[in-house]
Amino acid sequence: MRDFLTYHEAIQGHSKKTVDEYFLDLRNFFRYIKIEKGLASRSAELDEIDISDVDLALVRSVTLSDVYSYMNYLSRDRAQHPNSKNTDYGLLASSRARKIAAIRSFYKYLTNKAKLLTENPMQDLDSPRMKKSLPRYLDLDSSIQLLDSVDGPFQERDRCILTLFLNCGLRISELIGLNVTDVRTDQLRVLGKGNKERILYLNDACIQSIQDYLAVRSAMRPIDERALFLSRRRTRITKAAVEKLVKKYLLKAGLDPTQYSPHKLRHTAATLMLQNGVDVRTLQEVLGHEHLNTTQIYTHVDNENLRMAAKANPLGKVKSRKKAPAPPADTADGLED
Repeated sequence: MRDFLTYHEAIQGHSKKTVDEYFLDLRNFFRYIKIEKGLASRSAELDEIDISDVDLALVRSVTLSDVYSYMNYLSRDRAQHPNSKNTDYGLLASSRARKIAAIRSFYKYLTNKAKLLTENPMQDLDSPRMKKSLPRYLDLDSSIQLLDSVDGPFQERDRCILTLFLNCGLRISELIGLNVTDVRTDQLRVLGKGNKERILYLNDACIQSIQDYLAVRSAMRPIDERALFLSRRRTRITKAAVEKLVKKYLLKAGLDPTQYSPHKLRHTAATLMLQNGVDVRTLQEVLGHEHLNTTQIYTHVDNENLRMAAKANPLGKVKSRKKAPAPPADTADGLED
């Protein structure tokens, strides 16, 4: 397992956070397998079972039925927040899908790279079907309203952050990871998921906002010289701080802060670009999506072709005609009082 994790971080270029999640997912899976195979007591706490004795024979013995049994446990009995007394039970399909991905990847590695298995028992492993929901986003007027709400001692920084979210569709991890050297006149170097680098071209609003912020940033005497966005303590701004400032300005703009987040601002950028003529493949590159089908969800948000299709139906012009009220039943039968 250690070799597998090293392979993903050193060769595949996955982030430390992703690799750590893979480890936790696999550890929990083999804890469950030990119980199912009679190698641990069913009364034992799953999170306390040791997996140091898991060997290749046990790994090889796992079947698809074992994995589906584990998925059933996760969907019914697994605590969503194991360390909380008020937790709900049953993991969402998205969480279970990530665990399936870790298991599938581990067995693929054992078969194709480490050559420790001759056949991959997880080759036909299916992922749980996930609910497809449309992304929530701000319309153009609400976006302008949000930008206009920015004020205070850090207004140049905060407006720049919101402007990049709304114009470039950055992930929050990408935004907080930006360095001063990533700004190159009308270009922005972004380090995305899997350490994949992409170059975004900046429009006039982004260029002006960055220039306004850099003019005041130098006076902040930054402790972290590399970080583009600084906190009150002059160190690199954190994810929590960005989430907090976004919520603050949403509230000031009269928008519901429980319905929107930095990621919803990314959705907003994607939707506005698509509505204004950007094709889906270009949008894929802007957002840093590995697969086109991830980007295509935005094509269903406000598709003008769908509007045209609805209007093209000739029945759409047929309006209901008012009919004269029918006479009372007894009158119609000639049975008046």
